[in-house]
Amino acid sequence: MAETEEIRIDKWLWAARFFKTRSLAADAVNGGKVHVNGQRCKPGKDIRIGDRVSVAKDQYTWDVTVTHLDKQRKSASVAAGWYDEDPASAEKRQQQIEQRQQQAALYPTKREHKPNKKQRRLIHQFRENQY
Repeated sequence: MAETEEIRIDKWLWAARFFKTRSLAADAVNGGKVHVNGQRCKPGKDIRIGDRVSVAKDQYTWDVTVTHLDKQRKSASVAAGWYDEDPASAEKRQQQIEQRQQQAALYPTKREHKPNKKQRRLIHQFRENQY
């Protein structure tokens, strides 16, 4: 569908690929995770080109200005052109990503593999001899 004058915020968030499904987008709006022009809104709120939208998802926040309205979901590369992100927002999110990567490097969560049959027998044998 071509450009329109107004579109529901939940439809736009879904089409712009902030959320995987429209119901997830609506839940985020109802949960207060999305603000339009600094105001909390409902999923049926119509947005226009030029509106400022703040989206909080996981630990990250996007502060964007709407530049294109479309009801159909397009590819991620096309959808990324539907908004202009505030440079401070992008920088803050990038710092958070780097910080999480550093923390993950300090505390690796790599799980060891499941013991095979021979190793299980040795474990059982060891436990039997302990008691």
